[in-house]
Amino acid sequence: MEILLKRAYEPAAPSDGTRVLVDRLWPRGVSRERAALDEWAKEVAPSAELRTEWHQDPDGRSSERFEAFAERYRAELSEGTALAALDRLVSLARSVSRITLVYGARDPVLNHAVVLRDALRDRAEETAPGPSGAH
Repeated sequence: MEILLKRAYEPAAPSDGTRVLVDRLWPRGVSRERAALDEWAKEVAPSAELRTEWHQDPDGRSSERFEAFAERYRAELSEGTALAALDRLVSLARSVSRITLVYGARDPVLNHAVVLRDALRDRAEETAPGPSGAH
């Protein structure tokens, strides 16, 4: 299972494989045609509250603040509709050779898609069928 990350403002490419927008809001100035998405997984994005808090934090771009954000985001991904959405994304990722998580954030390192990619990999490992085929 190959998982790539790409900004929504970068051109889509055949090498992206299956493209999934993982933002709750549509990226400004990007047409649906240009986005070339296969799916929009809004429910797997950070909650509106967490996203707003992160964007309003003047120190939010520090690695320490990012770690706090990432911890809260991972907690959101571990329950309810976010967990169900993460599981759907795991199923999709398992069914294709390559999946690209498309995001709108400017920073390619400190953004929710990085956290999501790691959570997706972890969840795929947790739910991998064992030798008997059971989860």
